Amino acid sequence: MTSESSDLLAPLDLAFWSIESAAHPMHLGALGVFTADSPSAAAHAADLLAARAPAVPGLRMRIRPVLLPPGGAERRPAPGFDPLDHVHLAPPAADFHAVAGALMERPLDRDRPPWEAHVLPAADGASFAVLFKFHHALADGLRALTLAAGVMDPVELPPVREPRPVPATPWWHALDPRRLPGTVGTALSGARTAAADVGRALDIGASVARATWGVRSCDALTSRATGTRSTTGVELDLDDVHRVRKTVGGTVNDVLIAVVAGALRRWLDERGDGSEGVAPRALVPVSRRRPRTAHPQGNRLSGYLVRLPVDDPDPLARLRAVRTAMDRNKDAGPTRGAGAVALLADHVPSLGHRVGGPAVAHAARLLFDILVTSVPLPSLGLRLGGCPLTEVYPFAPLARGQALAVAVSTYRGRVHYGLVADAAAVPDLDLLARCVRAELAVLVGACESTRGVAGDRSGLVPGARAT
Repeated sequence: MTSESSDLLAPLDLAFWSIESAAHPMHLGALGVFTADSPSAAAHAADLLAARAPAVPGLRMRIRPVLLPPGGAERRPAPGFDPLDHVHLAPPAADFHAVAGALMERPLDRDRPPWEAHVLPAADGASFAVLFKFHHALADGLRALTLAAGVMDPVELPPVREPRPVPATPWWHALDPRRLPGTVGTALSGARTAAADVGRALDIGASVARATWGVRSCDALTSRATGTRSTTGVELDLDDVHRVRKTVGGTVNDVLIAVVAGALRRWLDERGDGSEGVAPRALVPVSRRRPRTAHPQGNRLSGYLVRLPVDDPDPLARLRAVRTAMDRNKDAGPTRGAGAVALLADHVPSLGHRVGGPAVAHAARLLFDILVTSVPLPSLGLRLGGCPLTEVYPFAPLARGQALAVAVSTYRGRVHYGLVADAAAVPDLDLLARCVRAELAVLVGACESTRGVAGDRSGLVPGARAT
């Protein structure tokens, strides 16, 4: 069992904690599917999760308000922590996603450490799934992966570089005349940094304002907050994605985002809403956490804002447009542009987050239309109770006023799209899943036609960025 100390929530964590409501819970999810090696595999997995959870740093921590700073909150160890409050074995299910959607509706208990694990046995006994839920104030995608991996079977992971402790300098050293030049320099440097931060905040605010100009609302991506949830998943071959990338250029992530754009076009047209003139703003989160560097709890996120070219009928043109937009965002960096709006949380006092949380939640629809996020997964095979993990579908929180969120992961040669929707606003989520699958097939076919006409490498874009 680990010994953990309390720590204040970072500004972005506090924002996620404050904007939550019953109809819009702010938890991440991941549905992992395992091959069962016996009829009792699911029950054994639940027992293992409950036994291992107390030893995983972070899983014993609940979030409580503090007096100072006003409006702030901290993580502190939960007295009487019982893992059985968090690990649940469900009845056998014929459809994992039908159960996962109902579970994603339910907010986490804010009086306990904000996470849950639901073990779902398959009705035929050949497999089982585990739905992990972590509050966004507890973990971003990379941190959630670390927490989930902590309860899996032990594997050899790359070594983590622990940050070197910096010895505290007594305050009276600043009065030493020999240190005065350095103290003045430090103060001037701090002033310059503060001025730069203000300038960056103004730049982000202006970018957000510009991003709202000329936006055509898409009713299919808008929800009236029914609080209902449905989920589904799509599994694709990563080799097909690489085939497209090698032909057109760009990165794997560019292809995955372009697939979303094409799927939305096909979905809107098939359901009769029409895609003409539709170019929704996709928020693409960017982790600012170093994967191999140990870091305490806390979100380290920025983002890129990308107009999805849903109205373009040419699949390769859609991909080139996504690649151009992503390259532009990368050139500007994750601290600039409208997508970096999450960084503004650092400039809001704790009380502002607590009081203004509901207003910020209502403003999400003004900032972006759909979330498209990528969750990195290790290439090594994960197991639980000796049973191999075969599929992983990540689920993102659904912002107020939005009907759909898309998360995608790559794992051992497969791509897994996790789709979360307001069940009342999007009753045909399975249709969108079929459109995702069809769009990748269309892209592969278009690339093969390009190679057939002009040679195997003629479709490569000069200077293409590869992953």
